[in-house]
Amino acid sequence: MTFVAGSLGLRHRLILAIAAISLLVPAIFAISTYELSRNYLLSQRERTVQHQAFADADFVRRKLESADADISAILTAAGAPADNTVVLKWRNRWYASSLERGRETVPEALRLKIASGGAATQRLHTAAGPVLAVGVHLPSVEAEFYELAPLSELEAILRLLSVVLIGGALLATAAGAGLGAWASRAVVVPLNRVAGTAAAIAAGRLDTRLPETRDPELATIVGSFNSMVDTLQQRIVRDARLAADVSHELRSPLTTLVASVDLLNARRADLQPRSRQALDLITADLDRFRRLLDDLLELARSDAGLDNGTQESFEVDVLLSHVLAEVGHEPELLTCDEPVRIRGDKARLSRLFRNLFENADRHGGGLTAVTVTRAEGDAVILVDDQGPGVPLQERERIFDRFATGRTGRGSSSGTGLGLALVAETATAHQGAVWCTDHPTGGARFVVRFPTALS
Repeated sequence: MTFVAGSLGLRHRLILAIAAISLLVPAIFAISTYELSRNYLLSQRERTVQHQAFADADFVRRKLESADADISAILTAAGAPADNTVVLKWRNRWYASSLERGRETVPEALRLKIASGGAATQRLHTAAGPVLAVGVHLPSVEAEFYELAPLSELEAILRLLSVVLIGGALLATAAGAGLGAWASRAVVVPLNRVAGTAAAIAAGRLDTRLPETRDPELATIVGSFNSMVDTLQQRIVRDARLAADVSHELRSPLTTLVASVDLLNARRADLQPRSRQALDLITADLDRFRRLLDDLLELARSDAGLDNGTQESFEVDVLLSHVLAEVGHEPELLTCDEPVRIRGDKARLSRLFRNLFENADRHGGGLTAVTVTRAEGDAVILVDDQGPGVPLQERERIFDRFATGRTGRGSSSGTGLGLALVAETATAHQGAVWCTDHPTGGARFVVRFPTALS
């Protein structure tokens, strides 16, 4: 599996970054401390062994200068620590204070250095562990003195030090990760709050605001955001009220025009054929104008927040039966296997389904079926028609305002607002609507709402 850092969220990236820094700094400190401590302890140990070896070598030299020198007694009395081993080469013969170590313990390189004169020190590894060997040339008695001191105790101390330093680095990393989790939460939570508030505002809940905060660094952002939303809400409400007022004012002359045209239609028999033709055109355009004005008024009231009806729980199949009767369809078109309850504004939801049914009749060759079912706990209403269907690239655009004329689903006599009202009403009720293909041809509009308990 390929790890992609960009696939991680902001919070996880912050935690990883702080944890990495928390590991890097203690690791550098631990390595530096270990190396400095190791070098210091080794140098101290080396000086101590050298001083001891020089003192012992001087003692052996003085004893060898006597005529009756006893090598075994001299090496025993040399005063070397019990763990140290003394090796002596005198008159081309080798002697040792320990039966376990002798000439073979002294490395060849060290013997060559001592044979050429002076003193030397060398570290070496043996089966028993690390050893520090010090050699001293004794020319006055034609001897070579070697003292070997074990470094096992020092190695154990260094091992313990490395464990402590590694443990400290791991603890620091864990603490850094915990700090990163806390710090990233402090950073991400306000961003999520802003995102959630912005999403709520985009969904139409213009009265949503960010909560006040005591954090002085966030207070400015919160204040600016809320001020921006206040201004936006005022502008939207002002524009929506203007549209609602204009639409309302147009209803009076429209009502007069409708009454006049109805009067002309009542005397249709007295008109000339050419006049009847003109009257039909006027009647159709006036009907389209009336529906457009009703839709505009509905959208304006919705945008201004003036269309908040009573929320109640009801069986959706009962509502659909009433709407089918209103638009002149038989109740046999409705199929409902079991009662399904939803919650919402019955008036607005009636308009939603009326628009879908009229859209099927006007642009889809006629309504063929309305089906109510359940899916994952939600209420799903399927509205089918027998038209040519909706092209895939147009299935989202048809829910835009004033989207007409490019779907190929009949005439362009619609207002272009019916499906936009359907989508906005569904969203306002925490639902959704979309268009797909009917399995046997035609278009299928799917409306989905959360179910109500009672």
